[in-house]
Amino acid sequence: MSRCFSFTESKNWCYRSAFAKSGLRSTITNLHDGSTRVHCWVPEDPINHSKPNLLLIHGLGANALWQWGDLVRHLVPYFNVYVPDLVFFGESHTTRPERTEVFQAECVARVMEAHSARRLSVVGLSYGGFVGYRLAAQYGELVEKVVMCGAGVSMEEKDLSEGNLFKVSDLEEAARILVPQTPERLRELVGYTFYKPPLPLGLLPSCLFTDFIDAMCTEYVEEKRDLIRSIPKNRKLSDLPKIPQPTLIIWGEHDQVFPLELAHRLKRHLGENARLVIIKNAGHAFNVEKPKEFYKHLKSFLFDSQPPIINPSNSQNHK
Repeated sequence: MSRCFSFTESKNWCYRSAFAKSGLRSTITNLHDGSTRVHCWVPEDPINHSKPNLLLIHGLGANALWQWGDLVRHLVPYFNVYVPDLVFFGESHTTRPERTEVFQAECVARVMEAHSARRLSVVGLSYGGFVGYRLAAQYGELVEKVVMCGAGVSMEEKDLSEGNLFKVSDLEEAARILVPQTPERLRELVGYTFYKPPLPLGLLPSCLFTDFIDAMCTEYVEEKRDLIRSIPKNRKLSDLPKIPQPTLIIWGEHDQVFPLELAHRLKRHLGENARLVIIKNAGHAFNVEKPKEFYKHLKSFLFDSQPPIINPSNSQNHK
């Protein structure tokens, strides 16, 4: 018997409604002769050519709605905002065998081309930062500025094998946590991503975790775990291209998914072209734990120099 009410599906509906009210519409772009389908929220036509373009790339976990839902309304007064679901998330998928961030970046680039977004800034959360970094490296003519949010692109394969950087050093164990299929695994994931969870995890009933898993985590389980497995494979810092775009690196002080050392490593790798901001008393999910501070740094880096097209009255609480 199906459940009468799902908190997760209800919140998903609220986010979809909020995106639509912010002036975004849901689109599907077919790539690779129809073998790849990418869903993306894009500006309503006609696009405002007096505003710059901004691409928001989500990380692992829920779909793009959940990871950007509370921020989009503060960005649309300044930008033409694009929010894709990466392949195997939301309504995006492929029958092709590729599982790398390089393939994800190619798909995103082709979707942007399909919507005539020829120059843009990109903000990538966690795994989305891996994709955004590759986008900046491979499609330099497309990307103007880059914001890396807790994205451990500077990790090396030996970091896992040596076990001196990550709390979970077994890649298969990490994949089971990052793509949880039981309430216990989801509790573990929340414990890793938050410095201080909003509520004590032990007080939250298992039915809430089960509801979220049923709604968000049961499709493309092995494909998502393959994405995780591909991240460290043959990864060396010496092979990581130095992107030329101005880059802001934002990190939670107590990140347990991608430890803070990786932020300093990336800053050293990029040199003067990058600026590092560490958000105190926050973990990997600093965008949820410290949303006002996160927004403040985005605003400073991305659009303090951009005149707003309309008065963003609903952003007063974030100033």
